Amino acid sequence: MRIVFLGPPGAGKGTQSVRLAKELGIAHLSTGEMLRAARVRRTDLGLLVADYLDNGQLVPDQMVLDIVADRTALADCQPGCIFDGFPRTIAQAEALDRLLAQRHTPLDLVIELVIDQGELLKRLMKRGRGDDNMATIQQRLQSYENQTAPLVKYYSERRLLNSVNAAGSAEDVYNAIVAAVESVK
Repeated sequence: MRIVFLGPPGAGKGTQSVRLAKELGIAHLSTGEMLRAARVRRTDLGLLVADYLDNGQLVPDQMVLDIVADRTALADCQPGCIFDGFPRTIAQAEALDRLLAQRHTPLDLVIELVIDQGELLKRLMKRGRGDDNMATIQQRLQSYENQTAPLVKYYSERRLLNSVNAAGSAEDVYNAIVAAVESVK
């Protein structure tokens, strides 16, 4: 099973997708974690990634696509995977579709976590990550709105989208996600 998680920063994609991946026995692919790891390693790619991340900007598509293509080729992704934080743009979604089509492993489901912006700001400020200051958070939310939110329509038109209210308790949100997964099995 191949699942994409969509939602703004702070909606709970990481928490919920890790739990679901463990339950389904499939790989959890966090683009954010892969990009932050590249920054820490301080490779040439990592230094480029750091400039984007430190300024609250999205990393260019080709850099992200190269990381995702390499990662999805590994053996632990063969039974399936959850994409957490990818794709972020229509161009990335189209590239992912092409990659998965070449491998004869299409997406099964896209889960959109929906939450009020006020609640997001509270969650993000509590998180306390080094790059979580108000200016960076606002930049991330604006980037999401401009570049990632159009994916809702993209995946809805392909009949892959299932929207879940992410404002409830973690358990309620997870139960709604599981119900969405069960509906496509």
